[in-house]
Amino acid sequence: MTEAKRLGVDEIDALIPSLFAPWIADMGLHPVAIRSDGADFRLAENPRLVHGGGIICGQATAAAADTACVLTLASHNGRFRPVTTVSLTCHFIRPLPPGAADVSVTIESNGRRMAYLRTEIRSAGSRKPAVSFVGSFMYLSD
Repeated sequence: MTEAKRLGVDEIDALIPSLFAPWIADMGLHPVAIRSDGADFRLAENPRLVHGGGIICGQATAAAADTACVLTLASHNGRFRPVTTVSLTCHFIRPLPPGAADVSVTIESNGRRMAYLRTEIRSAGSRKPAVSFVGSFMYLSD
C-alpha cells in the first residue's frame, strides 16, 4: 500500500476558513509543523479565549484540540476526508495562562473508518502539558 502524499503546513492552514465555523478561524490556531506521527500547531494569544478566572477557558482548548486533530488527519491522508468526532476525553492538568499555546497532535491509529489521536496543549515554550485530550474520529466517507 502506498502512503498518501501529505498536505503541508500552508495547505492545511488554508483549510481552516473553508472547513470550520468563523469563530474557529478567529481563535488563531495555525499549523507550524507536520511530523511523521502527527502535527504541531500554535494557538495565538487571544484575550477572547480567557475567562473571568484569568486563564484560557476549557471550551477554547477543546475546540483547538478537535480542530487540530481534524487538520492533522487531513495532512496525513493527503486530503480532507469528512470526519466526525466520536469522543474527546479531556484532562485538565494545570491552568493554561493567557498567551500563546503550543498544540501537539499525535496519531495513535488511522484506519479506514476510525482514527485515534492524542493532543497536548502547553503554554508556548513550556515542556509541561496544561491540558491533554484523547479523541476518536469516524470517517463519514472514503
